[in-house]
Amino acid sequence: MTDVAGAVDRGLRGLGVSPGRAAGPVVRMAAPPVLPPPGTAHSERTVGEGLAAVADELEARAARAGGAAGEILEAQAMMAADPMLREAAEDLVKEGLDPAHALDAAFATHREALVAAGGYFAERAADLDDLRNRAVAAVLGLPMPGVPDPGHPFVLVAEDLSPADTAGLSGDVLALVTEKGGPTSHTAILARGRGLPAVVACEGALGLAEGALVAVDGGSGEVVAGLEPGEVARIQAEAAAERTRLSGSRGPGRTADGHPVKLLLNIGSAADLEVEDLGAGAEGVGLFRTELLYLGRRSTPGFDEQVAAYAAVFRACPDVVVRTLDAGTDKPLPFLDLPDEPNPALGIRGLRVDRLRPEVLDTQLAALAEAARATGTEPSVMAPMVATAAEAAAFAERARAAGIARVGVMIEVPAAALLAAEILAEVDFLSIGTNDLGQYTFAADRQHPGLADLLDPAQPALLRLVELCASAGRTAGKPVGVCGEAAGDPRLAPILAGLGVTSLSMSAVALPAVREALAGHTLEACQELAREALSGRRYQRSAVVTCGPGRGGP
Repeated sequence: MTDVAGAVDRGLRGLGVSPGRAAGPVVRMAAPPVLPPPGTAHSERTVGEGLAAVADELEARAARAGGAAGEILEAQAMMAADPMLREAAEDLVKEGLDPAHALDAAFATHREALVAAGGYFAERAADLDDLRNRAVAAVLGLPMPGVPDPGHPFVLVAEDLSPADTAGLSGDVLALVTEKGGPTSHTAILARGRGLPAVVACEGALGLAEGALVAVDGGSGEVVAGLEPGEVARIQAEAAAERTRLSGSRGPGRTADGHPVKLLLNIGSAADLEVEDLGAGAEGVGLFRTELLYLGRRSTPGFDEQVAAYAAVFRACPDVVVRTLDAGTDKPLPFLDLPDEPNPALGIRGLRVDRLRPEVLDTQLAALAEAARATGTEPSVMAPMVATAAEAAAFAERARAAGIARVGVMIEVPAAALLAAEILAEVDFLSIGTNDLGQYTFAADRQHPGLADLLDPAQPALLRLVELCASAGRTAGKPVGVCGEAAGDPRLAPILAGLGVTSLSMSAVALPAVREALAGHTLEACQELAREALSGRRYQRSAVVTCGPGRGGP
């Protein structure tokens, strides 16, 4: 965006989290409902009816959204349906508060508890704020807050976006700009999944005037205000031409000199495997998140139901890497009856659930093996949140005993990265989840706007852990992939290839740009970029790496 005249004088800068360029008029998110003075609020619904309306709306949105957006919305719907929240608000009504003020007070109490708990619970505080606004609007008979619909294309500017907001975006939204958020926030993840340019942690964004013409660069993080209509038209035309060019991208992932880097998809169910996605060049599925089958349930899905769900994916795409249930923290599953914890991000989550509920993993592994047998496929199966070689060995033994031939683990904590060689002695492959690995490496809350730079996957410390895993993979002759948000970033793809990563798994919309980024560099050039990134000499997200023909340079 630096070619826009006067950019330095009239621009804002945040963290670019979803590459692409767009330009158009600013439309700001509507303010949350205003509570009338106590005793004057006229309620159209009871507390229970208001919360049920919110949960129903979110569940409906989840069903329409599917994929990662659907999973996040399902989790929000479960929060709205929390009986403890409803009972707390109803008790306040019995004490004399009207439903709107009772809900406001109950949500405030729950929010304080989440913030005090820290970690992943603190991350969910923003979700509670959104639920509070929706529930208060529901009982007051007001439209639920959400994304505006001005009837024309626009750049959406907000303090932050909830999962419900982002999942419900219309086709008129050109780009997203928020004052809060980070590279692994819900806004960032869902924006990348939709292919929308997005800039988060952009201080001063709310000061942009309604209707002001702005340009957004989701790569560099620049937001330029004060454009003339001709400038907007030019940027829109250039962005459209780039999308058209990338839409013709096909074939497997390769560097300019033919070094292979497999390009894979992240999915939540068979519904995410559309024919055109695979036809655009995805070489398989690198992350099948099985949580979607479990979310919103009052009991564990049975063996037969699991077999049917897994078989549907295997039939659509035989080359699949399955992640076993990743429950806990931001994916609460009440039927697991896990104990309350002072710091759940460091507690029972991922594979650690097996310590308390081993039958859940046993059933899932048996169902995966039966689905593979029924479809004549050989999926790869990996466990989340592995921290030691002993955990990797125990999981591998369980999975192989169940009939799974190819077993791996996710690298999401520094301890596992440091033991990559020892872990690879027990399993067949590694998949690096850069979102959690970054959070645990830097002890940085994924939703803290003031720490967004620490969650940048281009941070040298994080890349050194990736290099450690890739080096162990080369020595063992076993593949090491990346399935975190970094995998879908075209600026990082050459660096990851240069580090020795053998596959990148991402949302379908990210595939063409990543393919082009790899094709624009030889392996030797990728390795040089990796060396520079590891040294920290060039650490600046907006200028980490060139991104192939026509995408700008450092």
